[in-house]
Amino acid sequence: MIKRACDVAVSATALLLLSPVLILVAVAVWLQDFHSPFYIPLRAARGGGTFRMVKFRSMTVGADRTGVDSTSANDSRVTPVGRLIRAAKLDELIQLWNVLLGHMSLVGPRPQVMREVALYTKEERGLLTVAPGITDLASIVFSDEGDILKDAPDPDLGYHQLIRPWKSRLGLLYVLHSSLWLDIQCVVLTAVALVSRPAALRGVGRILRRLGVDGQLIEVASRQHPLAPFPPPGADAIVTHR
Repeated sequence: MIKRACDVAVSATALLLLSPVLILVAVAVWLQDFHSPFYIPLRAARGGGTFRMVKFRSMTVGADRTGVDSTSANDSRVTPVGRLIRAAKLDELIQLWNVLLGHMSLVGPRPQVMREVALYTKEERGLLTVAPGITDLASIVFSDEGDILKDAPDPDLGYHQLIRPWKSRLGLLYVLHSSLWLDIQCVVLTAVALVSRPAALRGVGRILRRLGVDGQLIEVASRQHPLAPFPPPGADAIVTHR
């Protein structure tokens, strides 16, 4: 109840204060091709259902019909305005509306498309026991997802081999240790990441060490070394096809 009250208070206040920025972004996206500035896809909800998540559209109209879910930094589907709002992390600000409606929380595992959720292991389905969020530890660690997948011949497969194994582990860690204090730390570090990503990653490392997680996850979360293919939680083998 406290978490929900905080979500409502913060999202309502933020939507009010940021309304001039949100309007400017919407107009900029619309002026680019005179199509809706919003992209409202289905995403997995808490408990395994679905909800409509709103985003500012950063891709060409119909980009989702290509069947490719992961976006690399050089993805031709991303529009010029879309690259700008993605770089400034403005495309997801409007999801405060989903938080206000109760579909999402400020902090929680990022909501996934249903075809990705269908590939979850039994262990990963634990991610669906809490409300999806705008940000979490994994969002900070993998905020450069597009750059990670930039040279991948198959961005979706690259996601499943390089990012999903650790993103899911960080998400499950949040589920296990969910608290208002952890939420506050995630929100603060998300803001810090806009100014200094290294400082935000150091903050994530401190949280992980305090929670007593294994050294391998801490090392990956530091992002000091290239990512290597790894099995997702609950699986024995690396994903070889999607």
